Amino acid sequence: MRLARASIVATMSALLTLAGSTAPAAADDEIPPSVLDQLINPKPLDPVIGLLPALPVKHVSYAGDVCPDGAPSCIENTIAEMQQRLHLLAASCDHDAVFALAYLRVTENVRDAVASGVFDDRVWLGQVDAVFAKLYFDSLDAWNSGDPVAQASTPKSWQIALQAADDRAVTGLGNFMLAMNAHINRDFSYVLAEIGLTGPDGTSHKKDHNAYNRRLDSLYAPVFAEEAARFDPSFDDIDVLTVEETVAGVIMRGWREMVWRNAEQLALAKTPNQRRLAEQTIEHYAATQAQLIRTTFASPDSTERDTWCAEHGTGA
Repeated sequence: MRLARASIVATMSALLTLAGSTAPAAADDEIPPSVLDQLINPKPLDPVIGLLPALPVKHVSYAGDVCPDGAPSCIENTIAEMQQRLHLLAASCDHDAVFALAYLRVTENVRDAVASGVFDDRVWLGQVDAVFAKLYFDSLDAWNSGDPVAQASTPKSWQIALQAADDRAVTGLGNFMLAMNAHINRDFSYVLAEIGLTGPDGTSHKKDHNAYNRRLDSLYAPVFAEEAARFDPSFDDIDVLTVEETVAGVIMRGWREMVWRNAEQLALAKTPNQRRLAEQTIEHYAATQAQLIRTTFASPDSTERDTWCAEHGTGA
């Protein structure tokens, strides 16, 4: 089950390239820490991302029925549902539990960030968080319903991720990357466009969108360690300058920046054809990424992982 260090680094580098990063692929198994730090340190990207201006998008009031008021209770309710779902998935050692755990920890962190004043518009963040999670719940429920029609209507990137979990066909890190790709690269742009990219006063929400990048940096190490402790002991095998965490930071920054730009294209579409083109771009990219991730993180035998989960998976 264990992926070679060079394989993971090379794969992460390939994902970085697809996400718009300039970090080169690893040439071999041993990369000097000083060189690796220069190549894949996510923090230097923040000033660059911050300087990229948001396109002018007209304010449109959110009209959905999920968290219409953006109250703090929306995030609390989302966390409660995530906890229930994680409990069921972990109890059966379902491979979807990997993402359920990671998403729960991220959402708990979002709640804390909102409460501590990290974001300028708490209402917007509450709405984005709730609608975003609802898309994940809906895809999971449609797939697990067993209804062929519902399954066929599930976005392609989610079909690949959920089928890989059902087939126990990839490593824990593969499950994590597949679901993150589907939820970020596919779902997130639609959510941002629906909730709105611009406040009533004309201020772009891009600043709040960017503000969460560094919060994510603090989550990779503890979340990866918890995944390894509960579901797949190979999850945090890589230990050279915590390469998983640093590369994950760069990948997520690239993905999140692209997500914002795709949301702008959705919001600025003036004709059905323009909207359709924006949607096709989103769907194709997410599905292509999913195929790459599934192939690279393939695991023909999950026995060791499943045995470990049976003994440790229901941890707190």
